[in-house]
Amino acid sequence: MSDDRSEQPGQAEQAQQAARIAGAIRQVLGDSLGYLYPAALRVAVRAGIPDRLVAGPRTAEELAAEAGLHGPFLYRVLRFLATRGVFREDGAGAFHLTPAAQVLRSDVPYSVRSPALLFTDEMYWKSAERLEDTVREGTTVFDDIFGIPLFDRVDGDGAPAELFSAALDSLSATEESSIADSYGFPASGTVIDLAGGTGGFLRTVLAKNPKLRGILFERAAVLRRHRLDDPAVAGRWETTTGDLYESVPPGGDVYVLKRIIHDKSRADCLRILGNCRKAMGDDSRLLIVDAVVPREDVPPGTVLSDVLMLTVFEGKERTEDEFASLLEEAGLRLLRVHPTPGSLSITEAAIG
Repeated sequence: MSDDRSEQPGQAEQAQQAARIAGAIRQVLGDSLGYLYPAALRVAVRAGIPDRLVAGPRTAEELAAEAGLHGPFLYRVLRFLATRGVFREDGAGAFHLTPAAQVLRSDVPYSVRSPALLFTDEMYWKSAERLEDTVREGTTVFDDIFGIPLFDRVDGDGAPAELFSAALDSLSATEESSIADSYGFPASGTVIDLAGGTGGFLRTVLAKNPKLRGILFERAAVLRRHRLDDPAVAGRWETTTGDLYESVPPGGDVYVLKRIIHDKSRADCLRILGNCRKAMGDDSRLLIVDAVVPREDVPPGTVLSDVLMLTVFEGKERTEDEFASLLEEAGLRLLRVHPTPGSLSITEAAIG
């Protein structure tokens, strides 16, 4: 009688290999259709579905009637989003809010509705479509698609500018407090937030440090929407119009570049840092608030952001050594890197 036991290990190994291949196929094919997820997410956000579910679960037909959409098609989109944890469908076919849907509401302080709309906007979408051209040519194709660089497109008072500003404000609101708590600001003096948007971070810093004064340095179109009119910081702030590429205000004790350097080319970084160097005094400090790429175990979110930087902008997420090199060439020196609870770090620099 033959003994089949000698064949069993080989059969088991073949079964495991087949399972691995099948899993890889599912992953690759799913990833190949991954663009459908942001497309579906944009439909739900633009239709205000998260806001419409605050009062309780609703069917797709009810939601579609309010939003002016096709009910059966909306159902299929919401069912798809539910597979990713955005919304939950119950046995009666009604959809519920989930934690992921909650942060897409327009009426919560931690809302990321605007960033979701920005990241699924054609400015980002069409640039991602041309990623192969970007990798081939070594430069973003944004200018080729839209005729002007992104920062020119989002300048002024048009819809792209309003969306970009609202998205950055929302992102900043989720991280301002933890970043402000991660650095020991001086007891007194002046903090100058360079290209600081509508002033959310500066307001937070001043509120936490009642003897500090602050200057929000921005373009005129952005300053018209500033959010510094807060009793907690009354009388301790001013706004100054200007362009980072031309000059920055002198006399600051602490200068802040928050989410500025990572989306710039090396040449643009050196121009901005050089202007900071000219404005800084011997005891001034420059804080670069951006991700710092570790030598190993790079967080997936940082890798994702780095690809975004080459897709839409001309920048990159940088290592500590790369920051040190930039600073040295600009006449500055890296003092230390302060971690924060989130994905960003505070790279502190002084005159070299």
